[in-house]
Amino acid sequence: MLVSLRVKNLALIEEAEVYFGDGLNILSGETGAGKSILMGSVNMALGGKVSRELIRAGAEYAYAELVFDASEEAVKKLSAMDLYPEEGNQYVFSRKLLLSGRSICRINGEACTAALQKQAGEYLLDIHGQQEHQTLVQGSRQLEIVDAYAGERAKEARRKVKELYEAYRLARKELEEASMDEQQRAREMSFARFETEEIEAAGLTEGEDEELEERYQKMVNSRKITEAVSLVYEQTGYDSMQGAGDAIGRAVHALSGVLAYDRELEGLNEQLSTIDSLLNDFNRELQDYGKRMEFSEADFQELEERLNVINRLKDKYGSTISQILNYREEKLAYLNRLESYGAYVEELKQKVSVTEEELAKACAALGAVRREEAGKLSAKISDALKELNFLEVVFDIVFLPLEHYTAGGTDEVQFMISANPGEPVKPLKQVSSGGELSRIMLAVKAALADRDEVGTQIFDEIDAGISGRTAQKVSEKLDVISRKRQVICITHLPQIASMADRHFLIEKQAGKGSTHTVITQLSKEEEIRELARMLGGVKITDAVLQNAREMKELAERTKNKKAGKRQQKVQK
Repeated sequence: MLVSLRVKNLALIEEAEVYFGDGLNILSGETGAGKSILMGSVNMALGGKVSRELIRAGAEYAYAELVFDASEEAVKKLSAMDLYPEEGNQYVFSRKLLLSGRSICRINGEACTAALQKQAGEYLLDIHGQQEHQTLVQGSRQLEIVDAYAGERAKEARRKVKELYEAYRLARKELEEASMDEQQRAREMSFARFETEEIEAAGLTEGEDEELEERYQKMVNSRKITEAVSLVYEQTGYDSMQGAGDAIGRAVHALSGVLAYDRELEGLNEQLSTIDSLLNDFNRELQDYGKRMEFSEADFQELEERLNVINRLKDKYGSTISQILNYREEKLAYLNRLESYGAYVEELKQKVSVTEEELAKACAALGAVRREEAGKLSAKISDALKELNFLEVVFDIVFLPLEHYTAGGTDEVQFMISANPGEPVKPLKQVSSGGELSRIMLAVKAALADRDEVGTQIFDEIDAGISGRTAQKVSEKLDVISRKRQVICITHLPQIASMADRHFLIEKQAGKGSTHTVITQLSKEEEIRELARMLGGVKITDAVLQNAREMKELAERTKNKKAGKRQQKVQK
């Protein structure tokens, strides 16, 4: 669940920290107080798009932070993304937005991308706003809902379909690319022969280029090397009075001539003799190296031509000899296929046919799972809609088979509804107003409650276009969902707010020449006053307060009654 939200320097919010709890968390406040900004901060911390214009005037940055206690299932999925929890399965999502427009995203203190935050956040929190209500009318979204309800059965079937679809797509692509007439085939064969013969004629061996390049560099720089070797030989040799070897030789002779007079000199003489021997060996090896540096112009030209051949082949067929030789093998295989073209094409056609047959079976199996689960889902959504004051509703999920394969199967889904008696069943997008869509989305979420693994759901604009008895029904449905997972709901309706397990007030305050938004968790008595404000507006009379108190008491009784019924079902 979402433990806390911390916001700093975001629009009207100077600094705010909110601690959420289990069950139903309600946020309310006057229009313009900053409720949308609060949701924007959640979106910001989960990698959503955010404009630097939201940085509070006079501030250098805006900051948003979310702290989650993740479920074991969420931890498993996040760990698979190399995102490991802190102590107690805790995850901290944070994002700092700078005036430059650059943002710094972190998960548990480690820098990450906004895209990673967004992907990881989907396992922890689900936001339902006006925009998602509108996506509910889209066929692709409706199919996602059916698959979400079908759970692991659909997930495994989809995985198999996707795998086979990719194999089928590649097989068809290979067949299409192999299609050619006789003239084209002749040209391809001629060119393939030319390339393989060119590589074969070069007689390449692995590592040859590296060895030749080393020899080439040695030859190109031979003058510098020779001059250096000659100078070192002269300075360390025995052929001149200036050489170190000659000087050390004379020193050895002098020291050995006085050894008889002092035994302590024997150790020093031994060391000096060793130096003389090492230097003598060094000079012989240096002289041999100098002789090996001698080469003819013809040797250099031959080496240069060989390197030119290899480098030309590298330009055409690969950056290394290994790649060139692999290219030759691939071309030989291609040439063999062209030489037996008829059999090759038949083999590809058979491959396409076999993969298509397997794909068709997998799509049918996926479709069967979807249809079976869709029947159960539509019944659950119908029940939930009736509880949300769609008294004579008819809801159905219709499948429209596609005429082509996709990675998601061959099904297209359409949610059908008749909200009023006597009306024909029509596609959802043709009959639903904004208020109806928000309730239908809530019914869908209620139906998915047992199967949705996301621990926190945020509802924004869930009360759009509703009031009275319908609002009461919506509040009761939110309470039902909140018994199974944490719910955070922004609302302006007292019927919904009265169901709160925790109630937060968002209000705008002015002072010291600036305006800022503050968020306060309300006590029971403060909650009654906020309900009274939502009921009665500016002037709160004793009658309005009493009405608010009765509304809260009724909500508590409703919650306790439903909780008791659920407990009885569990015991049975």
